[in-house]
Amino acid sequence: MARPALTVALVLGSPALVDSCRQWLPSNRYEHVVLTVASGETLAVVLGPRQDDVDAVVIEQTLLDAEAKEQLLASGLLFPAVIVGEVKGQVDYHPEELHLPHDQLAQLGYNVDAAISRFLRQGRADGRQEDSSSSSRAVSNLSDRLQERLGYLGVFYKRDPSRFLGSLPPEERRDLLLSLQRTYRDLLASYFSDPATANQALESFVNTAFFSDLPITRTVEIHVDLIDEFWKQLSLEGHKHDFLQDYRLALLDVMAHLCEMYRRSIPPDLPLSGTASSRVRRPTDQLDASEESS
Repeated sequence: MARPALTVALVLGSPALVDSCRQWLPSNRYEHVVLTVASGETLAVVLGPRQDDVDAVVIEQTLLDAEAKEQLLASGLLFPAVIVGEVKGQVDYHPEELHLPHDQLAQLGYNVDAAISRFLRQGRADGRQEDSSSSSRAVSNLSDRLQERLGYLGVFYKRDPSRFLGSLPPEERRDLLLSLQRTYRDLLASYFSDPATANQALESFVNTAFFSDLPITRTVEIHVDLIDEFWKQLSLEGHKHDFLQDYRLALLDVMAHLCEMYRRSIPPDLPLSGTASSRVRRPTDQLDASEESS
């Protein structure tokens, strides 16, 4: 069996969390290494020796205080990252990081894919003032290494059909859908009150929806079910619920982000006519066997 192309470092505080992340990190796609931060050690000390053989990181949020972040940046230790912890709308590591709460780890593999894609697409080695020259060189080397392993287009254009929603075992499919519902609930809860937090929840949802080939009808169903749940609760408590219609904006926001991801997934040199265009999956093409099997 071929060895997975990429290595993910799990930098987490508890064995239980490590086990959860292992469960949701596909072994056919990623090899994982567990890095422990011992008492008195720093993240920079732990990650430094693995700089050349780690391609992405999953880090527990509680390990990323301001000092740890500064040390990582100063040492040029920047990797595609998923931060596990509370979604607060803040940047814990670097602007291309993604966030997942502990109860939404069923989406981990998809968000690692997305984190690598964002890292390659956005480019950390872009001359930002906060990056030292050593940081820029290190990130450029990592980007080159990722592109060499994945091909020029990277994972963004290489979704794994075996991990599409319709291809998952029933129990795993159920867990993924429940996790997506929790993410969407977080999105709605903060959509008007805390845009930065809502944006992080939206990114997680959209990334998982894209890489898992979630049918558009399922996205709409998740929205409608949650709004209906809120409506019933407000009615029971005797509160007004007319404002719930405003949350259609959240659904439109999700759809717009999904459309943008599908647009970017079309290679720029691919002709949009004839047989070539027929190979490109569009959002509206998702009403297929994946919907029937789910």
